[in-house]
Amino acid sequence: MNSVKEKILSFVAQVKIPSFLKIRYVLRNFPFRKKIYFLLASMLFIVAVLGLLWKIDKSFAVEIPKDGGKLEEGIIGTPRFINPLLAISDADRDLVSLIYSGLLRADDKGSLMNDLAEKYEISEDGTLYTFTLKENLVWSDKKPLTSDDIIFTIQMAKNPALKSNQRASWEGVEVEKIDGRTISFSLKRPYAPFIENMTLGILPKHIWGEIQPEQMILTDFNINPVGSGPYQVKTIAKDSNGITQSYSLVPNKKFALGKPYIDNIILKFYPSEKKLIAAYENDEISAMGGISPQGAGEIKRGGKKLKPLLLPRVFTVFFNQNNAQIFTNKEVRQALDLATDKEAIVKNVLKNFGSVLNSPLPPGSIGAYALQEKSDQVQYEERLKQAVDLLEKNGWKINEQDNIREKKTKKNITRLEFNLATSNAPELAQTAELLKQMWEKLNIKVNVRIFEIGDLNQNVIRPRKYDALLFGIMMGRDPDPFAFWHSSQRNDPGLNIALYTNITADKLLEDARVLSDTDKRKEKYQAFRKQIEKDIPAIFLYSPEYIYLVPKYLMGLNTDTITIPSERFTQINQWYIETEKIWRIFAK
Repeated sequence: MNSVKEKILSFVAQVKIPSFLKIRYVLRNFPFRKKIYFLLASMLFIVAVLGLLWKIDKSFAVEIPKDGGKLEEGIIGTPRFINPLLAISDADRDLVSLIYSGLLRADDKGSLMNDLAEKYEISEDGTLYTFTLKENLVWSDKKPLTSDDIIFTIQMAKNPALKSNQRASWEGVEVEKIDGRTISFSLKRPYAPFIENMTLGILPKHIWGEIQPEQMILTDFNINPVGSGPYQVKTIAKDSNGITQSYSLVPNKKFALGKPYIDNIILKFYPSEKKLIAAYENDEISAMGGISPQGAGEIKRGGKKLKPLLLPRVFTVFFNQNNAQIFTNKEVRQALDLATDKEAIVKNVLKNFGSVLNSPLPPGSIGAYALQEKSDQVQYEERLKQAVDLLEKNGWKINEQDNIREKKTKKNITRLEFNLATSNAPELAQTAELLKQMWEKLNIKVNVRIFEIGDLNQNVIRPRKYDALLFGIMMGRDPDPFAFWHSSQRNDPGLNIALYTNITADKLLEDARVLSDTDKRKEKYQAFRKQIEKDIPAIFLYSPEYIYLVPKYLMGLNTDTITIPSERFTQINQWYIETEKIWRIFAK
């Protein structure tokens, strides 16, 4: 082996590379034509070498995220409580999502992943949840984050003096500190969706611990918070009246899931969608969320991409059979359902940013229909004819004087007329008018009643003073329909606004919510769905999408499903704007 090596070295030593002067001398003595040939050959050689190097680089190099860049997003509303226990508006919740962390966090597929938690275990009977925190967790102010912070946050959520909107989620739950990194939660009875509670943002005890619950709503820490999430507050801009105009956020280098790539997130606040869109058109912002389908269609500025996100929202017409006796007749409810052109509503109101709904369960949830399934297997005109035949068959005849259907009995005459109540939200008002037009094709008189949302909630929904109600309900990632359809929830403050009562449905809902086995729960929910379809206590219309507009240069936004608008930020640490190329062998 050594002799071979010595021979190679001896050969290399004997090879003599000509000096530049010798090369120049030879070239000067070349005939003109040979010089041209030589130069062309040299150029071709250089181009070939460069091409080869480019191909090698392209084959072995990959583009990876790099720190840097700025994202300016516009939001409707002004933040007041950047606090997981007090947040009441979308602006509040957006900032909470960016600044705070929970034990768990939503991933980009609509499931849950570990955040502050390293691991967790659930007992076989589904009543004990034990969480272990990751090691060396710290707040953005560098103070340690321990199980004491978790316990403090849950105790505050349960404290009636704080009046947190999270209180109901923690009633009956006992929390216990095992050690500095371990906490247990015990339930009185199994409740499968309880795991959703673990996304609640955790408050730092060393900041909030000395503040009385009654005073928490007044402290400046609601405006200038300290958290453990992906970003932390750098600056807050206010106008001359002290109204917050924007938040500038920078990465939290100690974030449990890794430092985010984007160097600066700026959230700017606007009082209306009109002003929000104007700000986008004027290049004041590069992203905005929650815009209406109509607003999305009006935008002219280029360089954007629309990212529709699936939301578990169910928009429905609920029948109040106690208030309007005509709805005790199943053929009336069935005829109205047949005469409802859901595809037309999705097309004309939502501009196709949504999907047709056929059940109380939102698309993509346990027990719901497959996303691609269509409700209207029969053409609308055929369904309309079926609706007319159904009413005629059951004695609902047209009164020639006013052209409204009525049914005569020995005792009285019942007219097919009712009020449809809804809020003044543009999409709902437009949907109500379309429904009126569709249903009046059956010679039914429909009176649309539009209310301001606060008035609707307080004076119409809570006292159950409506014939039919067009309204939307928000369900969770793991939807539990119990609150909306169980007979025990018929009266205020219950949310069963169809006042639906069915022993079979009640039992299915009771059984499903305690099952941890997903397949078994799915069977229960499918059976419940079929029972609802049989009884027709409501007409399920559509599930809208959340319309998120972002710049084309934003990458890493892979989220498809969210439960609330602020969840669009849950994987923001994976978003990036700047990139760099490295060879594959050096990539992670």
